[in-house]
Amino acid sequence: MKFLAMTSLALGTLVLSSCTAETSSPDTEPETAQAPAPEVRTLAATTTIMGSIANQIGQCAGTTEVEVLMPLGVDPHDYQPSSAQLATIAESGLVVANGLQLEESLVEPLEELESEGGIVFRMAEVGTPLPFGGHDDEHGDEHGDEHGDELGEEEHDELDEEEHDEHGEEEHDEHGEEEHDEHAHGAFDPHFWLDMNRVAEATDALGTVLGDQYGEEFVDCASEVADTIRSAETEMIEILSAIPDQKRVLVTDHDALGYFAERYDFDIAGVVIPGGSTLAEASSQDLAALVQEIENRGLEVMFGNFHVPSDLLDAVAEESGGLNVVPLYIGSIGEPGSEQETYQDMMLFNARQIAAALGN
Repeated sequence: MKFLAMTSLALGTLVLSSCTAETSSPDTEPETAQAPAPEVRTLAATTTIMGSIANQIGQCAGTTEVEVLMPLGVDPHDYQPSSAQLATIAESGLVVANGLQLEESLVEPLEELESEGGIVFRMAEVGTPLPFGGHDDEHGDEHGDEHGDELGEEEHDELDEEEHDEHGEEEHDEHGEEEHDEHAHGAFDPHFWLDMNRVAEATDALGTVLGDQYGEEFVDCASEVADTIRSAETEMIEILSAIPDQKRVLVTDHDALGYFAERYDFDIAGVVIPGGSTLAEASSQDLAALVQEIENRGLEVMFGNFHVPSDLLDAVAEESGGLNVVPLYIGSIGEPGSEQETYQDMMLFNARQIAAALGN
């Protein structure tokens, strides 16, 4: 009987706990209905830099979790998503991306998400992007004119004919349109985040999109984050002001600092790897020309990438007389707790590295 009494008591407790607020025990006060917990929204971001900005907005709003696809230290040019990360994109309502084909392996998944009603906000496409490698184009024109005069019209015709025979009409038809599209999309430099003013403007624009989707607080939070970016840029400009005009010259591992150079008044003397991808290859002629340019201008420093060491950069530095190679954070922020753990921290760290190397 004691067992049955306990069982009956337990059942009675379960029944009472499942009743609505309108049904209460005569001996207890009615429970006050609690407001539902705020909905936690999940955003996805492609790079750690985009993730840093989205995280700061989400932390301010307090109801957003950000899933960053690329791990810390990964080169965005060389990134390949896992099946789980592709699933994250497919399940996301909104993805914060860099754009301008920086995330080459994510172009199709992101376009598919958009075709199914999802939103992809491409930060680099806010404002007018810079064309790739203007300094390279100028050098290429001079180089081309020189070689055109040397080869002569007859030899030039022979090279054209050999190249045409080698590729053939069929291959031209097969690849022509595809290659044209690829080059057209790759005409603009995606490394916009190295201009902090552009990032602040893009952050404000991101806030408008998030506000439309999730609430006005995201507009205010994005504005707050944009203000911290502008404040960090003011500090960065002050750090860089220690560098005299004649020493504001950069040589880098690949063509990533175009936005930085334009915004903060630097000249890019050359790059080891042509184009904006770390996956491109340099010719021996280009490397020899770069060494000559370094020697002609009396440069003493080259700038590399913390996360993508380059043996080729080191070789050029050695060939140029043992130049100092100074690493920067280019495609990824640093570890939590480090001096580079947020986008703003990363940019200030880079400014200090550059000022220390060129400000003497």
